[in-house]
Amino acid sequence: MRISAVGIKHLKEPGYYADGDGLYLQVSPAGTKSWIFRFMLNKRAREMGLGSLSTFTLAEARERVRKYRQMLADGIDPIEQRQAERNKNIVENTQRRTFEQCAQEYYELHMGSWKSGKHTDQWMNTLTNYAFPIFGKKDVSSVSKADVLLAIEPIWATKTETASRVRQRIRAVLEWATARDYRRGHDPNMWDQISRSLPKSKDIKKTKHFAACPYSAVYDAIQSIKTSPAGDTVKLAFEFIILTAARSGEVRGAKWSEIDLENKRWTIPGERMKSAKEHRVPLSPRAMEILEAMRGRDSDLVFPSDKNKPYSDMAFTMLLRRLGHEFTVHGFRSTFRDWSAEQTAFPREVCEAALAHTSGKDATEAAYFRSDLFEKRRQLMDAWAMYCGTERGQAQVIGIGEKKVS
Repeated sequence: MRISAVGIKHLKEPGYYADGDGLYLQVSPAGTKSWIFRFMLNKRAREMGLGSLSTFTLAEARERVRKYRQMLADGIDPIEQRQAERNKNIVENTQRRTFEQCAQEYYELHMGSWKSGKHTDQWMNTLTNYAFPIFGKKDVSSVSKADVLLAIEPIWATKTETASRVRQRIRAVLEWATARDYRRGHDPNMWDQISRSLPKSKDIKKTKHFAACPYSAVYDAIQSIKTSPAGDTVKLAFEFIILTAARSGEVRGAKWSEIDLENKRWTIPGERMKSAKEHRVPLSPRAMEILEAMRGRDSDLVFPSDKNKPYSDMAFTMLLRRLGHEFTVHGFRSTFRDWSAEQTAFPREVCEAALAHTSGKDATEAAYFRSDLFEKRRQLMDAWAMYCGTERGQAQVIGIGEKKVS
């Protein structure tokens, strides 16, 4: 006789009540009722709890037994199978992360290797502004192509560069989460599909170069900086940036330990260079004068702020704005490059080396040519300093042993 759904409530005596196919209703001495599945596997009697009557109805208990009997037919122990699934769920719950949690873990793990403080700040800010509002709280395994497109499509045409960086950072987080087993079912082809669904950036992006001061106006620009009401350290640091054709961050973070006053040389370590390679800068007489003016201060930094920290790039940008200049700090590197190409006879390799640019040689040639052309660059930087310090209309050194009147 099988148990009936109506008759279950009348079963009160403690014991086992068979329903068939190994399913039993167990009534405990305390009166609680639960389902039990009894079966034989490999000539061994096994008993498996299926849950209480308050959780599973008779029909549901019978369905569970039917599923487990199918496993037995395939030689699978349902008890071991259930335990394996429980263990898997425990692991998955332990590894479960939201996209925002993964992004934060990725950021904290990698931020120490990023050289640029601006990049470090922007990395998390862009995800906070564009990705987190869309899918930040979603399980990282659930983040789909549609989610990524919802984040970047609205800014793809108007802020293409930002959108491209957001996409790169989302991809970095998702692939990192996949490697850590936080993200399951990741489709590596999703990025190609996302790219095909968006207009090509070259078709919509308008290249925006850093506004540069014309080299013919560099003397006047330096004079306006010198006579501005800005602090002496900012003014001297700005002139040093121009004279060395260095990046703003390289000068703002310059330390006295990098300066060789005797040999008139500034050696920037690789960890502070965009190329990640050490770069030696020959120091012109005017650059040396600036360093002499900065000596004697109680700081490891050559150009320390009042808080004994590097100045922010905005300190120099705001100085240019207050003076009414439309060009940027970084643009002075272009100023130097234009001047060296149009007003000097120095070889291209020397001019590019002064900017710490790669030579463009093929791998074989680069393997044999390892010089940084330092001594030739010293002549170039001395000529540049002379040009920067001379009013228009006077003779300017333009090459080794050559002169030209502008």
